[in-house]
Amino acid sequence: MKKWFLVGISLLLILAVAGCSKDKSVSSDGKQMITMWVHVSDDSEEGKVYKKRVDAFNKKYASKNVKAKIDFIPRSGNGGGYEDKVNAALTTDTLPDVITLDGPNTAAYAKSGIIAPLDDYVKDQDDLLPSIKQQGTYKDKLYAIGASESSVGIYYNKKMLQEAGVNLNTLPTVDNPWTWDQFIALCKTLKEKYNKPAIDMQLQSKDEMLTYALTPFVWSAGGEILSKDGTKAEGVFNKKPSVEAMTFIQTMLKEGYTTRTPVKQAFETEKYPMKFSGVWTVTDMETNFQKVDYGVMPYPVSPKTKKLVSPSGSWQFAMTQKSENKEWSAKLVDWMTNKDSNLELSRTIAALPVRYSSEKVLTKEFSDQMNVFMKQLKKSGHARPVTPAYPQVTRAFQQTIDDISFYDQNKNIKKVLDTRATEMQAAIDKANR
Repeated sequence: MKKWFLVGISLLLILAVAGCSKDKSVSSDGKQMITMWVHVSDDSEEGKVYKKRVDAFNKKYASKNVKAKIDFIPRSGNGGGYEDKVNAALTTDTLPDVITLDGPNTAAYAKSGIIAPLDDYVKDQDDLLPSIKQQGTYKDKLYAIGASESSVGIYYNKKMLQEAGVNLNTLPTVDNPWTWDQFIALCKTLKEKYNKPAIDMQLQSKDEMLTYALTPFVWSAGGEILSKDGTKAEGVFNKKPSVEAMTFIQTMLKEGYTTRTPVKQAFETEKYPMKFSGVWTVTDMETNFQKVDYGVMPYPVSPKTKKLVSPSGSWQFAMTQKSENKEWSAKLVDWMTNKDSNLELSRTIAALPVRYSSEKVLTKEFSDQMNVFMKQLKKSGHARPVTPAYPQVTRAFQQTIDDISFYDQNKNIKKVLDTRATEMQAAIDKANR
């Protein structure tokens, strides 16, 4: 009796597991489910667009035996939450078919076997901007496609510059950017006029913003963070161009043109005449600070190379290695990043397009400020380094900025770079074993 009881319990457990498995992979109307996780909440503007596009996907393929399902797993304040759940699902083999991931995570996720190449399924890659392909490619294979693009520029208060005697018609453009020396001269004028820092460069940030916004100065000087194959930091990051870029940033601090302790929202409240920030600040200005008359100018460039370089990259869609239906998973990735999805997202959250086809449409709709970002991105967008050791590399770069910010203690910039390059190299060597 006891034996049959145990057998009965075992059968019930097997049926329960089978039932759970069926519930996970098959929709209530009997269709194969393609599951997708995104890093935003369902009530955010970005989340609403994703939900709308998934609904459109299901409507488009209503006659097929598949159905897409989206789960919203917002990131927490410190960047965890979503990534924690992805990592946990990896250990329990419960990843969905499609996930979102931040651009710099491409190499680590690809090397770890979390995501799968898209090349066999997504054939139309010529429409993607080069920066998007660069961000989503690891070892010559496309693993992820960006949902939107972004960039950073210099916001300036038109009234404050004019009152300081600056002729706005002489300000730099994407086609004719200023050198670091010219930009420092502008900062000097503004500091003398207002007796305050001329610009908030967000140097107080201790996160990805430092790497995202400040690496273009190294690239403009002709330097690199890592070698092209991503295997070397020593002898690359600690070379002369990086010293020149860090010297420019340190000069901005030493002369008081920027600060590590800025007044909160100093630009938005017209206390500082300039702010170094991303394209996302346009939405904030248009929503919360409508009375501020502002413009955007491109990155200043190295006096030696005069090469304009700007940051690029944002969150992407990718299919997982675990997916048992890669054809439809890849089709969902392609759908979430196609022209229509890209137009809808860009119009909703003021993000930059990832495709040439959507860029042609949005250029006619964008404000002057947005078009500066778009033109700068198209001409000079540069993705962050692609390496499985990116978390350690970006941390070492951020620490470099922190070190040189204390210029009284770290006058020897080359020594700082040597130390941080060694840290990067150790992480890269470990990741590539």
